[in-house]
Amino acid sequence: MRYRNGRDVLPPELLDEIQKYLCGEMLYVPKKEEKKASWGQLSGSKDQVHVRNSRIAAQYKSGIPITELIHEFCLSEASIRKIIYSHKC
Repeated sequence: MRYRNGRDVLPPELLDEIQKYLCGEMLYVPKKEEKKASWGQLSGSKDQVHVRNSRIAAQYKSGIPITELIHEFCLSEASIRKIIYSHKC
């Protein structure tokens, strides 16, 4: 971030107003940011993971053992257990 003089970028009226609050001090003006999509929303990955996790939980509830789910979905036992326990709610 580089330093810019307020006289060079602000209208005189706005500079006068800012000087009422800060005079001779540095002021950070943040960028306007649009709300970003959360992880996986744009690519659809989040939905795919949700569908996969629901399948894992449903298969477990239908009697498929965790050892088979580990091999079918290529996930660790800990991951499978987390998915199963989170879908019990």
